[in-house]
Amino acid sequence: MLDAVLYWLNTGIPWRALSQRHGSWQTVYSRFRTWTQADVWEQVLHALIAQDLVDGTALMPDSTTEKYTGMAVGLKRGL
Repeated sequence: MLDAVLYWLNTGIPWRALSQRHGSWQTVYSRFRTWTQADVWEQVLHALIAQDLVDGTALMPDSTTEKYTGMAVGLKRGL
């Protein structure tokens, strides 16, 4: 389950595009939402920071690292 969420976060693909090797996309999405609402991700981040495995800025993406082409977002050529 964690592998599926990390894959989704790294690739930015739609939930429905998750590979079957990750299991049902509905299950992965449901678990992600549950963990988000329960602040599990924040607790994990704080634990990693407390153990000096990451710093507070290591996991903050910004628009300069998120580059997409028109084809990547489903636009047709020539538009």
